[in-house]
Amino acid sequence: MPTFHDSGATTLRRIAKVLGIGSLVLSVLAAVSPSALAKEKYTVDPVTGTKYKADPEMKELLVAWAALGGKPIETLTPTEARLQPTMADAVNAMLKKRGENTDPTKSAPDITIVDATIPAPDGTQLTATLYTPPGPGPFPAVVYFHGGGWVLADKHDASERALAKGAEVVVISVGYRLAPEDKFPTAWDDALTAYKWTAANVGRWRGDPLRLALAGEGAGGNLAISTALSAVAAGGTRPKAVIAIYPVTQTGAATESYVDSANAKPLNKATIAWSLDKTLSTPADKTDPRLDIIHAKLSLLPPVTIINAQIDPLRSDGAMLEEALKQAKVKVTRKEYEGVTHDFFGAAAVLPAAKSAQSFAVDQIKDAFKE
Repeated sequence: MPTFHDSGATTLRRIAKVLGIGSLVLSVLAAVSPSALAKEKYTVDPVTGTKYKADPEMKELLVAWAALGGKPIETLTPTEARLQPTMADAVNAMLKKRGENTDPTKSAPDITIVDATIPAPDGTQLTATLYTPPGPGPFPAVVYFHGGGWVLADKHDASERALAKGAEVVVISVGYRLAPEDKFPTAWDDALTAYKWTAANVGRWRGDPLRLALAGEGAGGNLAISTALSAVAAGGTRPKAVIAIYPVTQTGAATESYVDSANAKPLNKATIAWSLDKTLSTPADKTDPRLDIIHAKLSLLPPVTIINAQIDPLRSDGAMLEEALKQAKVKVTRKEYEGVTHDFFGAAAVLPAAKSAQSFAVDQIKDAFKE
């Protein structure tokens, strides 16, 4: 079930207020870092690698993923890492074990899929896959960025299909360039190029260039938010909404979830550090507002929806973005799904929580285009 969570510090403040000892507790809190508050004694669950337990379906998926024999990403070269089994592979393994159909088209058979190329300013031809629902249109369009830490092409075709079908939108899934072959800010430049291209060309696929939104998972969630900021700052078409699914929103590593989910599966703290190392051109890139989004000019953003998983080092990134957006007076809605991990969103074929999250995202997109 989706829940809204307070940090340990917030809970202590509430207790202090009730008991009338606020000044004492707050003075103690001032000297204690969030990471220190997060350090507590607990039993590590062997399946999740954290103090949290996965729900039954998520547990089965994690076991299936582990059985595929992947190696720790942080120990590999990018070329080796790109050959490792993914959660999408684990979903297929579960379906096969159950004797169920693994055909990705079964969930949305009426979606038309075509490939396109997007010319980048330097002459590179970027790739994109467009998912168009049945009907005459014109349909709103959602520019979608896959995850994978800007290094891996971690695409969930099921995610794009679900959004196209459920929200009745054209989804443009962007094949942005990856690090370390193309370091920061290439992927961000590609993302903005793809958004501008969509505004100019989506009508060819029955899309409405005036009704655009952005969405992405993980590193792609970061790209979605950053692209919205860059597009508005440049005077381009203002997106109606951003759907950020467990996004990277800052580059620090001492948050509550970086501590309690440091060894989470399938994504851990070490893999995120590995991804940043491969992506950044210089250490100074960490403070660039395209990466360090919580310190960007967030007031430019349209309404933002944040979806987080409980068992994920990036959980706190979502909470921090939510708070920063509230401070910037930007409409924001955040849901955290208990008992699931990073990369759960595209696993609706086997995870009820993923179905729920996809339905939530669909509803948020529909609401945005009503306004």
